[in-house]
Amino acid sequence: MARKVGVKFGIGIPQVSLDGTFDPASIAGFVRRAEELGYDSGWVQERMLGGLPTLDALPLLTYAAAFTSTLKLGTSVMLTALAPPIPLAKSIAALDQLSGGRAIVGVGIGGSTAAYPAFRLPAGRRVTLFEEGIRLMKSLWSQERVTFRGRFWQLDGLVTNSATVQRPHPPVWFGAHSEAALRRAVRMGDGWMGAGNSTTAEFKEEMALLRHIFEEEGRDPASFALSKRVYVAVTTDKRGESERTKDWFARHYGTSERALDVSVIGAEEECVEALSQVVDEGVDLLMVNPIFDQMEQMERLSRDVLPRL
Repeated sequence: MARKVGVKFGIGIPQVSLDGTFDPASIAGFVRRAEELGYDSGWVQERMLGGLPTLDALPLLTYAAAFTSTLKLGTSVMLTALAPPIPLAKSIAALDQLSGGRAIVGVGIGGSTAAYPAFRLPAGRRVTLFEEGIRLMKSLWSQERVTFRGRFWQLDGLVTNSATVQRPHPPVWFGAHSEAALRRAVRMGDGWMGAGNSTTAEFKEEMALLRHIFEEEGRDPASFALSKRVYVAVTTDKRGESERTKDWFARHYGTSERALDVSVIGAEEECVEALSQVVDEGVDLLMVNPIFDQMEQMERLSRDVLPRL
């Protein structure tokens, strides 16, 4: 897969707090500045349980929509199987309506089944639950009256008024690692985002597998967006920033074991070299995700690193 011309850049929107407090004005200023700097999109994660205090994905994106006009607004990813499809579809439709059609819906089933019992859901049937929910939400977004016959959800001519600005629905991007999950993404989705906690080497392996799946499934790669989240810090104090990053990973993900393997930390040249390896795989979007000093890092990346990719 050749390198694509005109790769776009997304930015992680601040949503995690070390002390449990959040500054709405700072978030508003951040997304406004991201738009001014020409970032294509702003992204948030969903963390229902554990980790550091985190603002919920959809309310945060809806807030960001009020201060921007062109910045696309994406989740990477929501564990959609944890929520009933009807209210979730309506919340996503509200985001798409209020943003004027800028929502990107990143979805996944998660690498662990630990959260499912807390929501009184059958972890052993999570794939069926997940796939059925995605199909149902697509119907809710695109049809005025929905009839649906599934294992978990049954609708008979139900009207929910969940139409989105984007037709037939906002783009649905998948988070996935395994061959089965990547195949599901190609079959059901509009795009894929490589995880922030995966290494560049792992990302390259997944891209190679996707090329194979595109051929087998008869899917035109041009119809499917490819992207990756990368945790990044442009700094001359690599040692100090590495220690901060390890501490953040330990508190956010529960382990710091892979923190330095999956993050890009260093001076401008080092960041350009490392991020180029991702871009050269042929991605449509590179999403850079500073975890400290986000405004300063966003400015430095826009000025000193991203134009050189």
